[in-house]
Amino acid sequence: MILAGPVSIATPIRHPGPPPPECDVVVLGGGVIGVMTAWFLAEMGFAVTLCEKGRIAGEQSSRNWGWIRQQGRDFAELPIMMESLSLWQALSVELGPDLGFRQEGVMYLARSHAEMAGFEAWMTEARGHGLDVRLQSVKQVHDRIEGASVQWLGGLYTASDARAEPWVAVPLIAEGAVARGAVIVEDCAVRRLDVAGGRITGVFTEKGRIACDQVVVAGGAWSSLFLANEGVRIPQLSVLASVAQTAPMREVFAGNAVDDRFAFRRREDGGYTIAPGGRHDFFVGPDAFRHLRPFLGVLKKDFRSTKFHAQAPRDYPDGWKTARNWTAEEVSPFERMRVLNPAPSAKALARVQDDFARAFPALGRPEILRSWAGMIDTIPDLVPVVDRVAALPGLVIATGMCGHGFGIGPGMGRVVANLVAGHDPGHDLSRFRLSRFSDGSRLVPGPSL
Repeated sequence: MILAGPVSIATPIRHPGPPPPECDVVVLGGGVIGVMTAWFLAEMGFAVTLCEKGRIAGEQSSRNWGWIRQQGRDFAELPIMMESLSLWQALSVELGPDLGFRQEGVMYLARSHAEMAGFEAWMTEARGHGLDVRLQSVKQVHDRIEGASVQWLGGLYTASDARAEPWVAVPLIAEGAVARGAVIVEDCAVRRLDVAGGRITGVFTEKGRIACDQVVVAGGAWSSLFLANEGVRIPQLSVLASVAQTAPMREVFAGNAVDDRFAFRRREDGGYTIAPGGRHDFFVGPDAFRHLRPFLGVLKKDFRSTKFHAQAPRDYPDGWKTARNWTAEEVSPFERMRVLNPAPSAKALARVQDDFARAFPALGRPEILRSWAGMIDTIPDLVPVVDRVAALPGLVIATGMCGHGFGIGPGMGRVVANLVAGHDPGHDLSRFRLSRFSDGSRLVPGPSL
C-alpha cells in the first residue's frame, strides 16, 4: 500500500461546490471534528453544509500521529473516546481497508519511577470505566517490543487501542458524509456570521451568503481568531508538532508506542511514523500575551520541552501582522492562508532518528522519506471547548482538541451533532463548557500522559 503525504494546498479539490443559498446548519472546518459532525447531522436529516477554507483534512487532521487511543485520556473525555473507538470499528467496516484501521494497542514506556507511578494512578481510575488497560513489567515490555536496548522500567498498555492513516481516513469519511446528504465545499472560507435580533441568521462566505440558523465552529487552530472577530473569546494557542515517515523497516512492535523522547507507530506501507515524544515548537504572538495568565501552569510544566520562536511566519493564526478584525466584504485571514503548512523541525526529527537508533540498534538510524508538521490547537486545561454560546443563540463551538482530535473525532462529532439538534449528547460535557473561562472556575489540567 503506497500512501501519499499529508493533505496540502496542492491536493486537488474534491468538493468544489458551489455552496447552497440556504441550509439548516453550517459547519466551519473540514477536519475530523467538522466532518464527523456533518456526517451525523446529515444522518439526522439536517440540511448541513460544511465549508472548508482549504482542503478537507488539510491541517492537523492529516498531520497527526494516526493514534486512536483511549489510554491517557482525561476522564471527562474517556467515555466519548470509548464510544469513538466503536465508531471507528464501524467506519472500518463501511469504508474498507484503505482507512488503515487496526487495533494493535498503545504502549506508554517509562524511564523513571515517577512515570510508572503516574501510569498506575491513571490506570486505577480508568479500570473503573471498564478499559482494558494494564501495567507492564520490564519483561512484558521487552516481550512485546522486539530488540529494544532501552532499559525501560515498565509501561502502560491498552490492547484495544488502535490506529488509522490520517491523510487517507478523513477524506474517506468526508465521502461518507456526502453520501448521507451533507454538502461539502472546499476553497470556501466563512468570513463572518450574519446576526440579526441577537441570533444567527446565516454566514457570509467568500462565495456568498448562506442562510442558516445554526453554525458549528470547528476550525482547529483558526477557531479563536474567527470567534474573537465575533466577540467570543477563548484562551486558545497552537503549538507546532513535527512528524516523519520512515522507509520500510522490520517490525519491532505492531502498535503505537511512546516514551519521553520519541514516539513511533507501525504504518500500512511497512515503515514507521516517528515523532518527538514530548517536544514541540511555539510561535509567540499577540494571543500568547493575551492568554498568558491561564496558560502559566502549562508553560511552567513544558518550558524545558518547548522551543520558543519570537515570530510566527506570515499569515499564521497568531502572527503579529495577521488581521484581527475584518468585515464580510473584506478578504479574511482564512483566504490568505488556505492551508496551514508549517515547516517541520529538522533538528527535532534528527534527534528522534538518533533516539530510535539507540533504542533499536539492530534496525539502525531510520531513513526519513518525508517529514511534515501540524499546528495543534490547545487550551490551558488540555481539554476542548464543546458548548453552545449562550450569548449568541445558534452558535456551537467544538475546538481545542489539544492533539487528541483524530482519535476522538467520530464520538465527538456525534456529541456535537446532538448539541445542535437539541438532543441529549449522552455524556457529561460540563468539563468542556465555555463558561469555565469566565465563571471563576479553577482550570485543572487534564493528564499529560
